[in-house]
Amino acid sequence: MSIDARRSLLVALLVAGTFFMENLDGTVIATALPQMAQSFGVAAVDLNIGMSAYLLTLAVLIPGSGWLADRYGARNVFTLAIAIFTLASALCALADGLWSFTAARVFQGIGGAMMVPVGRLAVLRNTEKKDLVRRIATITWPGLAAPVLGPPLGGFITTYADWRWIFILNLPLGLVALVMAWRLVPGGGTERRPFDAPGFLLTGLAAFSLMYGLELVGQGEGALGLGALLLLLSFGVGLVAVWHARRTERPMLDFSALRIQTFRVTLAGGSVTRAAISATPFLLPLLFQLGFGLDAFNAGLLVLAVFAGNILMKPVSMPILRGFGFRTVLLGSATVAACCYFACAFFTPATPVPVMVVVLFVSGLARSMVFTVLNTLAFAEVPPAQMSGANSLFSMLQQMAVGVGIALGAIVLRLGQMIHGHDQPMLSDFRLAFLFTALLTLAGLVDGFGLRRDAAAAVSGHRAGAA
Repeated sequence: MSIDARRSLLVALLVAGTFFMENLDGTVIATALPQMAQSFGVAAVDLNIGMSAYLLTLAVLIPGSGWLADRYGARNVFTLAIAIFTLASALCALADGLWSFTAARVFQGIGGAMMVPVGRLAVLRNTEKKDLVRRIATITWPGLAAPVLGPPLGGFITTYADWRWIFILNLPLGLVALVMAWRLVPGGGTERRPFDAPGFLLTGLAAFSLMYGLELVGQGEGALGLGALLLLLSFGVGLVAVWHARRTERPMLDFSALRIQTFRVTLAGGSVTRAAISATPFLLPLLFQLGFGLDAFNAGLLVLAVFAGNILMKPVSMPILRGFGFRTVLLGSATVAACCYFACAFFTPATPVPVMVVVLFVSGLARSMVFTVLNTLAFAEVPPAQMSGANSLFSMLQQMAVGVGIALGAIVLRLGQMIHGHDQPMLSDFRLAFLFTALLTLAGLVDGFGLRRDAAAAVSGHRAGAA
């Protein structure tokens, strides 16, 4: 392995570690909410603001990450992001009330908003096309693993220790990552392009309105009107943001990469598929706890079958892509994922555990392959000059797709309760949610059929006609 290839691999491993830390923090506190609420003297449901504040901060601030990396250099911005995220983790652990915790989570979101997209940009800029699939697979699996590992890990920590350890564990990891980032990530940057303040405000407002509007809709009738108004506002402001970007020479979000078919497919249909698949780590633990009566820890352990599939798919991703190409693998793996979600819709407490484990394991294999394809294909044909803008747009829509998927899962559960007259989600409500998730996964494939059979063959190594 050459020195450049070794450096590229080390940078990818570093970014993968920070991605895992960032994604884990977004899910691990879910099972710790009752203990945290008791510490703060509030109801557990009130702590949702701490989770929402973090996700909203990410959605609003991610568009500015590309400009920061171009202006001040990927190494400087990535290192600063790790430092902010680590310091915010310490503040979360020291929080003594709901509002101090929420403020710390917003601060943590500022670090996360720079850490994820700038880390990916550092990998893209320092990886040759022939190594792109391997490097993207390396930084993809933490995002897949963290939502699955989060619930059992959170349950274990809160059962046998204290919820504050969830954040304390970030401190040594963050310090190590800080040193490695400064030594491994190349500098670059210093491009003096103007900051598009109107574009930043418009995209931030559109993202905030969409995410918060969906959350309010998911809360039910009391917040339905305000949620609907925010969704309308998001649509209107989004149109203005696109209009502004098209008439601005150096916009905050650069849509020019959408002219590239492979990039456009991963953002259109790919975002729909990502939203659907992202809903399952939210729905499965609830199904096993509320529908089956398992405790949080054992429910999380059952979901680990998905994690096993995610991990085992990683080493065979490249051979599969080389043999079948991006188009066939995307369509096939997403179809398998949809079939698994159809099967999850009919899980009951009487379903044999081995059967559920096999379905979840296969869904993990498919989930891993779908995300590797989407994350690699997005940048496979983007030229270096457009990489920063494409990465910012992709990172923003990727984060929003995850949030939208979770919100849609909650909305469909609530709808099922209304239809079936339940105060709490029951098996019939989860059946509706998983059927919706399966259909949404299939709907995202429409764009995939338009891909060329030899799409991004230079990256996958697939020869047209070989499969």
